[in-house]
Amino acid sequence: MAKNIPFAVLVDMDGTLLKTDDVAIPAFKRTFEKLKEDGDFQGEIPSDEELTSVFGLTLEDIWNKLLPDQGDEVKKKADKIMLEEELEILKEGNTDLYPGVKETLYQIKNRGISLFVASNGLEEYIKGVCDYFQITDWFEDLYSAGRFQTESKDDLVAKLLRDYSVNKAIMVGDRKSDIQAGKANGLVTIGCTYGFADEGELNGADHHVREFGEILSIIEKQISE
Repeated sequence: MAKNIPFAVLVDMDGTLLKTDDVAIPAFKRTFEKLKEDGDFQGEIPSDEELTSVFGLTLEDIWNKLLPDQGDEVKKKADKIMLEEELEILKEGNTDLYPGVKETLYQIKNRGISLFVASNGLEEYIKGVCDYFQITDWFEDLYSAGRFQTESKDDLVAKLLRDYSVNKAIMVGDRKSDIQAGKANGLVTIGCTYGFADEGELNGADHHVREFGEILSIIEKQISE
């Protein structure tokens, strides 16, 4: 892992590459239904809006928000069920990457630029998505909070940059945590407005794109500077 990478592109997964609502919302609902069946949850299943609001958070923060009155044992059980349901939904083929994602990633890789995923998701989930869409080999590595047990995306990105001795990089994502992580680590940031950000959430980004393919021109400009 002791490399020296001159330039890298770090991309978030949910809401940036993957149309996460097609996977996560039904997976969340199935998870809550199973928790109800087992007597671990008695309330109302959160609405689509409530579920969408937690996209991009760390797993700990997700369950603290959705299961505030439950202990660690139930939250760990919810993690396990959620992962199983997400992977099952992927196999069912009911989701897709955003338009232009696969073509753009391929172009970036073919130009010799190092690609990384930097996500707050579980390791098995991130790998499952990449394997399903056959893009795993295009990435130098898949970094996730689930894999490294990082407390924030700031820490995850810092670890990635340190592990691979990255000299210069761009962080691409759809939530405030992505932009914050990029800024905290001195990176150029691109906010994807087609994702799940609330109004004004991406105001701090250096650039904004309405579709993933628009990041190519920004990358080219950064390389030439």
